[in-house]
Amino acid sequence: MRAIQITEFGGPEVLNLTEVPDPVPGPEDLLVEVERAGVNYADTHRVEDTYLSSTGLPLVPGSEVAGRTRDGRRVVAMVDSGGYAERAAASPHTAYDIPEGVDAGTALALLVQGSTAWVLLRRNVHLAEGESVVVHAGAGGVGSLAVQLAKAFGAGRVIATAGSPDKRELALELGADATVDSRAEDMTAALVEANEGRRVDTVLDMTGGRVTDESLHALAPFGRLAFYGMASREAPKPVQLPNLMRHSTTVSGMWLPHAFQLPGDVVGRAMAEMFDLVLAGRLRAVLGGDYPLEQARRAHEDLRSRATQGKLTLDPTG
Repeated sequence: MRAIQITEFGGPEVLNLTEVPDPVPGPEDLLVEVERAGVNYADTHRVEDTYLSSTGLPLVPGSEVAGRTRDGRRVVAMVDSGGYAERAAASPHTAYDIPEGVDAGTALALLVQGSTAWVLLRRNVHLAEGESVVVHAGAGGVGSLAVQLAKAFGAGRVIATAGSPDKRELALELGADATVDSRAEDMTAALVEANEGRRVDTVLDMTGGRVTDESLHALAPFGRLAFYGMASREAPKPVQLPNLMRHSTTVSGMWLPHAFQLPGDVVGRAMAEMFDLVLAGRLRAVLGGDYPLEQARRAHEDLRSRATQGKLTLDPTG
């Protein structure tokens, strides 16, 4: 089958289209004919070998697929690797049936970006009705869904950051109450101003560097910052625990694979709720680009440039 494979770590240039053997699913696994594969920031880190967990070579990247199983089910599924291919093996424990009326790109957006936003809001910051929420990269894959979910969950004021006027306009269209230029010289002051002069209750941050540092300083007493990525590839300053006590603030981290280990099928509940919101017209996945499989390099280049909006996918069916 055709697949994108890397034999050395590096940037987008190491992504090569090649022929590899079909995956061999385990006795309980599903073999999925891939309709679309999702592209994520985590993929760019895995290709560089800068991800939270290291991977051996050679590697077919890609951790999420949407397609059909041998028995005709249409599913969206997380995979350990191997998503950038015509076929992939998936565990039934991380596969979810796609309802009629939901396209593959939307299902993929909900599985990773949507579930990330849902877990951040429900489990990390425990958003309470009426609280303010800062969503960094509010036009991105996670951010565009987090803006909408925060409103659906009763947020009092949603503030989205983005680096261009069209991205800020998109965040407003999705329901943000205010936007901030992500390149603001003083993010603390900009967030307080966007919150009508008050410090903010919650922040969802995947940027890193000074944006994280200055967002932490913008928190109100008992404010919470959830850290789930480092798109800038710059680490924030170490958090001093006495300062958390001094300001009654909380910092948490989130890595989505851990959510699949929680009891009670947390991701399954998130998917069911989000599918219902999509079908009711209350949640829209922003689909930011659908690339042929052989253009995986360009997809990674576009994602790393932070010039994209919403969810990127690869199409291996051509």
